[in-house]
Amino acid sequence: MSWENTNLLNVTSKIGDGLHGTPKYDENGEYYFINGNNLKQGKVEIKAETKKIGEEEYQKIKKELNDRTVFVSINGTLGNVGIYNDEKIALGKSACYLNINQDVSKLYIRYILESEKFQSYAEAFATGSTIKNLGLKAIRNYEFPLPPLPTQKKIASILSAYDDLIENNLKRIQLLEETAQRLYKEWFVDFKFPNHENTPINEETGLPEGWEEKLLNEISEVKSSKRIYSSDYVDKGVLFYRGKEITLKTEFKDVREPFYISEEKFNTLKNKFGAPVEGDILITSVGTIGNVYRVNKFDKEFYFKDGNLIWITNISEEFSIYLISYFKSLEFKNIIKSISIGSSQKAFTISSIRKIEINLPTDDLLIDFQKLVKPIFSEQNILSKKNSYLKEARDLLLPRLMNRTLEV
Repeated sequence: MSWENTNLLNVTSKIGDGLHGTPKYDENGEYYFINGNNLKQGKVEIKAETKKIGEEEYQKIKKELNDRTVFVSINGTLGNVGIYNDEKIALGKSACYLNINQDVSKLYIRYILESEKFQSYAEAFATGSTIKNLGLKAIRNYEFPLPPLPTQKKIASILSAYDDLIENNLKRIQLLEETAQRLYKEWFVDFKFPNHENTPINEETGLPEGWEEKLLNEISEVKSSKRIYSSDYVDKGVLFYRGKEITLKTEFKDVREPFYISEEKFNTLKNKFGAPVEGDILITSVGTIGNVYRVNKFDKEFYFKDGNLIWITNISEEFSIYLISYFKSLEFKNIIKSISIGSSQKAFTISSIRKIEINLPTDDLLIDFQKLVKPIFSEQNILSKKNSYLKEARDLLLPRLMNRTLEV
């Protein structure tokens, strides 16, 4: 059998999207209400903030999902892809579902949707100026090369091997994260640091002797960036991150479609006001709040959006490592909840985070903590860099397999 050109309509039994509206939420419900931002790297990702609905609401809005279902995001963020794995979910309007025919590899279709060609198509055919929307008609009409089923499976298998390596590295990154957080909790929350048995607790402060309680603003510089307008964006130049991109970086994921500002604009801002350097910390402060990222040696120079991110700078390496560990702790997450403002879209301000009280251990203890945790962070960054190379290799391979430059 030979390859043929076809479209998504011809390889599916159903293409549709989710609820165009807001469901009746139920925090005790058993079904998650997902949208396009829950689709990540071929999977459905349930987040802590993903809302739930009950059985009655689910029955009203449920869709025909099965073991042949592939999702793609079509509203707001375009082109995120996931495969349905029997999760208890209902769909919002930004999640499009495709039920793939039995004689077509659903994994092959996943990679078709993740290809640069489809991503460019999605951008080109999307409507809307502020919030992009890709219509179901455009999805159905998308054309692509379809080889015989055995070849589809071989191509999917080759590409899946890269994804398996990436997934394994992400699991290792998570295990390293848990190790660092356990050590932080043991030393600085439970006070089980080395030689704690011989360190008295100060009755007045409730802290180990030699520790201090300081405002964050007293031990670091807390600020944001200068205003960048959409008219400042250019096709190539210095990377420009919003909260969305920093959130991806906190998850050790690549920024797929970055924004840029000119080198001239960046250098002007950098020379006058500074720019993030290794060891600085950025915190998302609007919408999805409290995600924290520590700039590392693999980062290229970048600037970031004011109002979306809070910038912690002018800190020593050992304090930077202690502080990022604190910012990832349950203690800080609870503080963020208490100081955030807004009902529909949460936010917190620079002035409120400046006033957060930090337990400051002794310098010797900070240095000892740094010696143990710095290698953990370094290993995470190395694994993340390896993943970037794997994704680059996979993405270069994908079109060559699809256009038959490489025979399978």
